[in-house]
Formats: sequence, C-alpha cells, structure tokens
Amino acid sequence: MNWPNRLSLIRIASVPVLTVLLIMDGLPWARYAALLLFILAAITDFVDGWMARKYNIVTNFGKFLDPVADKLLVLSTMIMLTWHGLLPAWLVVTVLFRELAVDGLRLVAVEQGRVIAAGKLGKLKTILQMVMLIAHLVYFARFPLLQTLARWLLVPSQLAVLVMTVWSGVDYFVRNREVLHD
Repeated sequence: MNWPNRLSLIRIASVPVLTVLLIMDGLPWARYAALLLFILAAITDFVDGWMARKYNIVTNFGKFLDPVADKLLVLSTMIMLTWHGLLPAWLVVTVLFRELAVDGLRLVAVEQGRVIAAGKLGKLKTILQMVMLIAHLVYFARFPLLQTLARWLLVPSQLAVLVMTVWSGVDYFVRNREVLHD
C-alpha cells in the first residue's frame, strides 16, 4: 500500500477519535484536541493528493478511498456540530444528499468499467467544507482571540459550502451524463 492511501486510512481512523472528543465537549482540552485532530486530518487530505500526483502513484483504490475518507471526516464532524447546535441540520442533509447522489453515479460508472475521480469543483467543495468546519471548531473550542473572528465566519462559510455543494454535485452529473444513458 502506498503512502497516499495510508494517509487516507489514517484520516478514516481519526473519525472515531474526533467523534469521542466532540462528545466530551465539557472538557476544554477535548475541544482543543478535536480542533487540532481535525486540522491534522484535513492536512492529510492535501498531502496524500500531492504525494500521489508528484510521485505518480495515483491508483483506482486511492481514487475511491480518498473521497470516502473526506466524506467520513466532514460528515461526522458536521453531524457532531449539529448535535451541539452549531450547524443547521438542513445544511448537513444537503451535503449528505449530494454525497449519496454522487456516490450513486460513481457506482453506476463502476458497473460500466469507469472510475469517476474527484473533479476540481468537488475538490474546492471539500476545501470549503474543511475551512467552514475549522471555523466552527475554533468557535466551539472558545479560543478567546479567535472566537469573534470565527463567529463572523460561521454563516458566510455555511452559505459558501451550500452553494459549492450543490454546484459541484450538478457538475458531476452534467460531466458524466453519458453514464446514465446506458
């Protein structure tokens, strides 16, 4: 197994730990640890893609694993922040709907012997989601100096995620519409 795929697996392994830390919200150190773990896991997403391209070790398994790792990290964090009342449920449902729809498209493509890798809009969507979640986790961690800035980013970052989620989802279906004609 190559290093980019290992990093995706590490990102997946961080999800249960992150979830437990977010459940332990009464402990300030758990909030800080959740923020730090999320940032480190988000960094692995960028590093694994960079490594795969730089060293030409892009694999079909990696094309599958990387977006799964991203979805697990992002959606589990979104669900936990919704549980704490920091994210609206409608946003999480919209993101979940888009992810399931795109995954369904990918499954149909696999049956036809095709692999649909993440597109540029999908990657931008993931970046915006991670930035939004970092802002929410900073706010949740109650960093005195950064909490005011984070609070100002909460709603605009949610709207940016909503727009990019819908746009990138539509783009996947438009770019791969021939998959649905068989």
